[in-house]
Amino acid sequence: MTVEESDRIIEMAWEDRTPFEAIKAQFGFSEAEVIALMRKELKQSSFKMWRKRVNSGVSRKHLLKRSTEIDRFKSKMQRDISLNKISKRASR
Repeated sequence: MTVEESDRIIEMAWEDRTPFEAIKAQFGFSEAEVIALMRKELKQSSFKMWRKRVNSGVSRKHLLKRSTEIDRFKSKMQRDISLNKISKRASR
């Protein structure tokens, strides 16, 4: 996995509206693999905050827990990009 792919997976995992199923479809990473990546790459306090948020009900990381009103998982930053492999934003 490249650094860009890893960064994109972490970015998608942080987004409340992006379900784990979208990460699986785009990158082939299961929920457990995303959790392992987050645990490895984030500071311990950041990881704990993320897990607490995902499990609190605020986040809609699981399709079955989402409102039926939410019919997309693309970030507004993605615009018309679909099935992109890495972020299309300019490198900083």
